[in-house]
Amino acid sequence: MVKRTLFFGSACRLSLKNSQLVIENKETGELKTCPMEDIGYAVIEDQSVSITIPALNALSRNNSAVVFCDERRMPSSMLLNLDSNNVLAEVYKLQIEASAPLKKNLWKQIIVAKIENQARLLNEIGKDGNAFKPYYMNVKSGDSDNREGIAARLYWKSLFGEGFIRSREGDSPNALLNYGYSILRAGMARAIMGSGLFPAFGLFHKNRYNAFPLADDLMEPYRPYVDQIVYQLHSDGKVKLDIGAKQELLRLLFKDACFNNVTRPMEIALSITTASLVKCLKGETKQLLFPAL
Repeated sequence: MVKRTLFFGSACRLSLKNSQLVIENKETGELKTCPMEDIGYAVIEDQSVSITIPALNALSRNNSAVVFCDERRMPSSMLLNLDSNNVLAEVYKLQIEASAPLKKNLWKQIIVAKIENQARLLNEIGKDGNAFKPYYMNVKSGDSDNREGIAARLYWKSLFGEGFIRSREGDSPNALLNYGYSILRAGMARAIMGSGLFPAFGLFHKNRYNAFPLADDLMEPYRPYVDQIVYQLHSDGKVKLDIGAKQELLRLLFKDACFNNVTRPMEIALSITTASLVKCLKGETKQLLFPAL
């Protein structure tokens, strides 16, 4: 079952009663409820939202990803369940013992899938995605000659114009991209935990201050799905990260994703990818599964 995404952008109190999330509007006192088992993601944006510990624990037990936003209303942290899979110790051991050649091969597959999806998006919007074929056809183990970076420079100029520079603090539509990637990262982190993987054990991304490098690794081929939404918003003149833009970006989690002519909701697609990584670590397959945009 596809889970619901709840967005809390105004003052409210969140509590637990009879396995239901109780949502009380602080201004009007109006009460709404939602079954805990229906919630896949909860985005808490307004700084005046309050939530009880029992409600947080229930969301965690349900493997719901709770995303907390900072004073700028940008996603800044996540609550995830550390006991969402019954084979945690086995899979953690496989992650720790994964060989360097295996990790490099998996990273190559990730980069190939990412550049292929970038090319598909450009073709979809009438740009020359075929120009990217030399990049994704010639990725080396571990992407040792940085085909990802070379392709990225051409990709962003093709997508948003010659003057666009992709930067977290850059001009529009960078803020839209940042928000969309944060939502994608939360979705991938939830799928990682659900597959029994530990998000701190990355394949390529490594940073002592980053608790989710594996999410950053596996989300790479999914980034063009965010880019697709942002491109449409930008084309429609919606350049500000307002409530309407955020709602469009949250719909990312319900987009269709296609695996070999089989279509699955994005939430399921993320889990297919993480499950395929577990199989690769176990030696049951050599191929990571990613959707084709």
